[in-house]
Amino acid sequence: MFLVLLDVTIINVALPTIGRQLSTGASGLQWVVDAYTMAIASLLLAGGVLGDRLGHRRIVMIGLTGFGLASAVCGLAAGPAMLIGARAVQGGGAALLLPGSIAVIADAYPEAAARARALGVWAAVSALSLPAGPLVGGLLVTAWGWRSVFLLNLPIVAVALVAVPRLVGGPHPVGGGARGRSPDLAGLIAAAATLGALVFAVITAGRTGLSAEVLAAAVVAVLAGAGFVAAERRARDPMLPPGLLRVPAFTGANAVALAMNVVGNGTIYLTTLYLQDVQGRGPLPAGLLMVPGFVPLAALSPITGRITARLGPRPPMIAGLVLGAAGVAGLTLVGPSSPYPVLLPALLGLGLGLGLLTAAVVAAAIAAVPPDRSGLASGVNNTARQTGTALGVAVFGALAGTPEHPVRFVAGMHRAGVLGAALWLAGAAVTAVTVRRSARPTVE
Repeated sequence: MFLVLLDVTIINVALPTIGRQLSTGASGLQWVVDAYTMAIASLLLAGGVLGDRLGHRRIVMIGLTGFGLASAVCGLAAGPAMLIGARAVQGGGAALLLPGSIAVIADAYPEAAARARALGVWAAVSALSLPAGPLVGGLLVTAWGWRSVFLLNLPIVAVALVAVPRLVGGPHPVGGGARGRSPDLAGLIAAAATLGALVFAVITAGRTGLSAEVLAAAVVAVLAGAGFVAAERRARDPMLPPGLLRVPAFTGANAVALAMNVVGNGTIYLTTLYLQDVQGRGPLPAGLLMVPGFVPLAALSPITGRITARLGPRPPMIAGLVLGAAGVAGLTLVGPSSPYPVLLPALLGLGLGLGLLTAAVVAAAIAAVPPDRSGLASGVNNTARQTGTALGVAVFGALAGTPEHPVRFVAGMHRAGVLGAALWLAGAAVTAVTVRRSARPTVE
C-alpha cells in the first residue's frame, strides 16, 4: 500500500528531470502522472470483484507482479511513450493491490472491532507515503536520477512476493459467497469503460476546459454507464448488486470517501503549487513544510482504528469532517507572501481531518456489506476515493488557475477553501444520517 500511494506523490518531484532527459513537454509529463491515476480509478472496481471471485491473496500476488514488472519498465524507459504506457500498466497492478489489501485484512479479521483496529494500521502505513513522496523523491532524484524513483520499488516488491504466500492466510469460509458465482464480464468491461472515460474527461477538463475531447469522453462515460446499468439488471450474478446501492450506510460511506479525496487531494495539490511556484521554494523545502499536515494523518490512523472498534465509524467520521472543514477554511486567510505560520493551521486541520476519516470510512463501507463482498466494498470505496482525487485536482486547479499569476491563484485558493469546507460539512451531515453502528445487512 505504501508503494502504491508513494507512486502517486513521488513522481511530482521527478517530472522536471524526466522532461529534460526524455525531451517531452508539459502534456507528456501530465500523462506520466495521469496514466497511473486513470488506470487505478478505472480498474479498481474490477480488481475488488475479481478478488471476491478468485481469492484476494491470489489477486494481491498478481497485482504485485504486474506492479513490479511495470516499475522496471518505467525505470528503463527510453522515451515518453514507453514511460506513459508502463505507468498505465503499473496503475493496473495498483488497482488490484488497493482493494486486495483491504479485503485480505477483512478476511484475516472477520470480527468488526479487530478489523477496525487493523484498518487503522493499514491507513497509517498508507498515510506515510504522503510526506515520504516529496522527501524520498527529492533525495533519490538528486543522488541517482529520476529512474531510481521507479527502481526503488523492485526490491520491496521482491520481498513482498516471497512474504505474502507465507504470511497471508486464505480467506475465512463465508458459506460459498462470491466464489461460486459466474463472472459478470459485461459488467466488468462496462464499469472500466465508464470510470476510465469519466476520469479522462475530468482530467482533460481541468487542463483545457470544455473541449471537444472532454465532450466526447463524457458521452462515452454516459453510454458506458447506461450499458453497465443494463448489464447489471440482466446478469445472473451482477458484480454490483442493485440492492447494495440501496443500503444507506454503504452509499453514505462512499459519498464521504469521494468528498474526502476531492477536498484532501485538491488542497494538497494547491498548497504544493503555492509553496513552490508562488513563494519560490524548491521541491525538498516545500515537501518539508508539508510534513506537519501529513504527520497527524499517519499518527491518528491507528488511534482512529481503535476508536472505530469501540464506538463505530460514525463519531470519528463526523469529528474528522468538522475539524478538516475548519482547517480547509483556513486557506481563505493565506496571501501571496504570507509567512508559513498563516498556512500551518490549514495544514494541521486537514491532517487531523484525514487522520480521523481514512480508516473509519473504509470500515464503514466494509461493515455495510456481507462478508463475501468485502472485496467489492473495498473496490467501490477506493474507486470513490480515486475518482475524488482526479476531481479534486481538476476542480481545485480550475478554481485557482495558473500560479504564474499569484494574486489570482491565491484568490482561487480562497474559493477552494470555501468549497472544501462546505463539502466536508455536507459530508458530516450525510454521515450523521446514513452511517450507523449496526449489524451487516444481507444484500442479495
